[in-house]
Amino acid sequence: MKLLILGGTKFLGRHLVEAALGRGDEVTLFNRGHHNPEIFPEVEKLRGDRDGGLDVLRGRRWDAVVDTSGYLPRVVRASAEFLADAAEFYAFVSSMSVYADFSRPNDEDSPLATLDDETVEGVTGETYGALKALCERAVEEVMTGRVLSVRAGLIVGPYDSTGRFTYWTERVARGGEVLAPAPPERQVQLVDARDLSEWILRMADGRRGGVFNASGPDYTLTMQALLEACREASGGDARFTWVAEQFLLEKGVQPWGDIPLWIPEASDKRCFLAENCERAWAAGLRFRPLVETARDTLAWQAAGSPGFEKEALVAHEQPLTPEREEELLREWHDSHHAPSRP
Repeated sequence: MKLLILGGTKFLGRHLVEAALGRGDEVTLFNRGHHNPEIFPEVEKLRGDRDGGLDVLRGRRWDAVVDTSGYLPRVVRASAEFLADAAEFYAFVSSMSVYADFSRPNDEDSPLATLDDETVEGVTGETYGALKALCERAVEEVMTGRVLSVRAGLIVGPYDSTGRFTYWTERVARGGEVLAPAPPERQVQLVDARDLSEWILRMADGRRGGVFNASGPDYTLTMQALLEACREASGGDARFTWVAEQFLLEKGVQPWGDIPLWIPEASDKRCFLAENCERAWAAGLRFRPLVETARDTLAWQAAGSPGFEKEALVAHEQPLTPEREEELLREWHDSHHAPSRP
């Protein structure tokens, strides 16, 4: 397959390129060359800014395009219009954040987030999901019936720049007493970037379009099972202390930011990691064992996290420092074991 990847040098994009090359696909990358420009020397690289700089793509043809770097509807629409006659199929990497309501599990037909002003181009935590939904709409309007919209959940694995899953692999590997947000049976969802990449390529092979919630695994994964997989992967001695969410909230601990993957049961976003992904599973999305993902992520971290893009970290998402974690654990034990007052 002749494949054009818009992006391709950061997290998911790198895995897509590696998977495509492993299959023998002919890959072209189009990006600005700002991130890891030295990787994939064997791949054709076209440089340009997709916001007004698409001319370098003129006169070329590909079997499929995978768009890993689309965030603004205006820019994504321009890319789709430019490539509509140059490619048979367009796979757009969207986000599970497109939904309007996370107080219940969403399927692909659930209401989407909206913006009062659809011309807004500031990407923030408040606008991100709605902008991705508008990007999906733009591509489908241009290339109707030839689009795969991949509503990816939490993507994990080597090259992960978010610090979310990697916080847990590193923290559990460090061992000792680990603060874990109760309840241990809380559901979480994630997908290894390699599994997602391979599935996107298979879908492109078959020109299979549509909208898919793309996360997993295809069973109910609990927070406890995730941490135990991290411990097995590290071979360490971590022990988990499950701290009540009300205690954490009273201490000013920020869900998701201070403790990655923690969404309180009382939150209106409590189902963000519990969405209905059965359509993607039925379409062949498969998942490697979580311990394998954790082990490979740890190996990447141990090697110094090559390719890690520090600027990709969200400013307000700064996980607990060891000192803060120790302080919270001490206060939890003191309050938990203190004699009841008359």
